[in-house]
Amino acid sequence: MRAGALLAGLIVLALGVVATATGKSAAPGAIPGCAKASLNLVEEGQLSLATDNPAFEPWFNGGTKTKNWEFNDPSTGKGYESAVAYGIAKRLGFSKSQVTWSVLPWNKSFAPGKKSFDFYMAQISITPARAKNVTFSAPYFDVNQAVAGLKSNPISKVRSLKALRKYRLGAALGSTSYDYIVRYIRPTQTPRVYDTVNDVVTALKVKQIDGLVTDFDGMGYITNVQVPGSTVIGRLPNKGKQEQFGFVLQKGNPVVRCVNKALARMRADGSLKRLEVRWLGQTGAPILK
Repeated sequence: MRAGALLAGLIVLALGVVATATGKSAAPGAIPGCAKASLNLVEEGQLSLATDNPAFEPWFNGGTKTKNWEFNDPSTGKGYESAVAYGIAKRLGFSKSQVTWSVLPWNKSFAPGKKSFDFYMAQISITPARAKNVTFSAPYFDVNQAVAGLKSNPISKVRSLKALRKYRLGAALGSTSYDYIVRYIRPTQTPRVYDTVNDVVTALKVKQIDGLVTDFDGMGYITNVQVPGSTVIGRLPNKGKQEQFGFVLQKGNPVVRCVNKALARMRADGSLKRLEVRWLGQTGAPILK
């Protein structure tokens, strides 16, 4: 009996070594200093996440439409931001059932005050002004701004920043897209500002503006689904420091250290890049000079 038990134990150990070597079935090892019980969370034993509604593709994808989730349900784990969030959760020891989601408007996520989430994602660019009110994680995506317009509008033929100047452009209030318009395009017509990207999309659809400026990787859904007859005119060249997205946390929350360690592991093992290629793989638009 003892010999049989020893043999069985050796077989189990060998299988465990094989699983770890192949990387196919072994769970990620625990991150030192980041045990669930030690994390400063809104709800003990639960990872509380939040995003905006609508949750747009390709950042979120799929799920049943509800009163909370107009387009996509972030709990599916599909779409770039949702998939990265669950990758972090897994590396911090949370099962999918231990992750909850709530709705919070984009511009309220980085406003001063107490947060009802552990971390928030909705394509929030890391800026010094926002960092005065909240703590940002390490970046999880490098951003390119882009401009879209109706194919029937002469703006669709534009191939340079200079040529954009005579058109009426629109962007979301407080966004880096608006900052890019006023700092680098400097249009002759005052750009129009809207509360949300969804409002800017509507403005383009009803021809209040000639061009919509937002991050390039959100353009596919806008031009293919939301605004029939529209097109991505081009990506805008990077100016100044590289724009990057980060997760938003309560100012000073030490859990950011563990979020960053989980992100670092995803970057090191290649999973972050694989998720980017899967969900954000489009590159087919010219860069305007």
